[in-house]
Amino acid sequence: MATPRQELLVRVIEALDEIRPFLNEDGGDLSVVDITEDGILKIEFMGACSSCSMNNMTFKNGVEDAIKRLVPEIKSVEPVNFALSN
Repeated sequence: MATPRQELLVRVIEALDEIRPFLNEDGGDLSVVDITEDGILKIEFMGACSSCSMNNMTFKNGVEDAIKRLVPEIKSVEPVNFALSN
């Protein structure tokens, strides 16, 4: 029997799977690093996405939107391997 935390992780991965094909097309991917107790999802961009000049836009318009729409328990999404610009 899955714990609530495991079920949350499965739902997060399913949400990421919706946008993963778009990242894969450009040689990139992402992985879940952590989900904190207070609902912060930490992700890592991999491959081409980790150094792409568009990673902020991809993050804001793709990853963050998909997660918050499909997994409302997640309060915020934070990349661990690049700094967000405003």
